[in-house]
Amino acid sequence: MGWPLTPFELAETQAHLASLNPPPWVPRSGIRAGGAFVCFPRGGKGVGARGDPGWAAAVAIVGRRVLVGTAHGVSAAPYEPGFLALREGPLLEEAVRQLSIRPDVLLVNATGRDHPRRAGLAVHLGAVLDLPTVGVTNRPLIASGLEPGRARFDRVQLMVDDEPVGYVVRTRPEARPLCVHAGWRTTPEVAVDIVEGVTGRFRTPEPIRRARTIARRLRSGY
Repeated sequence: MGWPLTPFELAETQAHLASLNPPPWVPRSGIRAGGAFVCFPRGGKGVGARGDPGWAAAVAIVGRRVLVGTAHGVSAAPYEPGFLALREGPLLEEAVRQLSIRPDVLLVNATGRDHPRRAGLAVHLGAVLDLPTVGVTNRPLIASGLEPGRARFDRVQLMVDDEPVGYVVRTRPEARPLCVHAGWRTTPEVAVDIVEGVTGRFRTPEPIRRARTIARRLRSGY
């Protein structure tokens, strides 16, 4: 499993990934959670071009230690909803592979089953790395869900064609909720439980928050 080079090839790969039925991951106590994030030059939302420089970071949280892997390169494609793997996939994979300890589950800033072909970047990255994944985004891609209650960890299901694909979760009281997506080998219930378990006082789950901070620091050094 790798990264296609064209939208047509990616669509075929996504359809194949969606057809697979890998064994579901069963979390154990004391899991090592990881996070991955990639950023590009600052600009307006939803913009991006082929060849943009990108900075990716991955972390694995092991007790009180935070292990870091990084990658720098260029995007292979412009930003296009549903085809994020073309733009970000190889950079994220490289950053995760730089980690000295492999996490048990990886949180990534991407959708999973909430996708036109049911295989967003969170699913694809997990398949490439052979690693359970959870997607975390600010908004759904094609799924629909009601607004959760205002209390911490209030949640409602995200649905696509009557299929649950994740949850909308309030990670801080009164704060804007996050979308939590089932990814590679994770169900919506496992995904949301993992996110709640690794979210502290900030709105963003800690593994993604730390990876995002590191990626942005890398960007600022160029």
